[in-house]
Amino acid sequence: MLLGAIMNDLRDESAAAAALIGLGDVVLVAQVEAARIPHDESIGDYVSGATRRFASQASDEDWLAIMTALERAENPAAACLTAMIRWSIARDAAQMEPSAPSTGCSCGEGGRRDHA
Repeated sequence: MLLGAIMNDLRDESAAAAALIGLGDVVLVAQVEAARIPHDESIGDYVSGATRRFASQASDEDWLAIMTALERAENPAAACLTAMIRWSIARDAAQMEPSAPSTGCSCGEGGRRDHA
């Protein structure tokens, strides 16, 4: 399946939540649970938004890191989704630090619920 098709499927909240759980990474599920709460999002909303935010905001270096991880992964789709979610969690956590300017989540939309 192509990356674009996977990301399109993740627009559906239930598909995004199922994809996260399907990764089998309970630590990542817990991290998403913690990251979604300040933004009043469901798990599916957060996962879906995380992939879209990565696609629109990641640097060339971030994309290169994902491409390298994909080449080495047994399950490239899972590796890609995991990397995109971890990237988004890290960005959100950095923006929530007291020393960071308060701009909401990593989408730059000031914490709006309808992330793009």
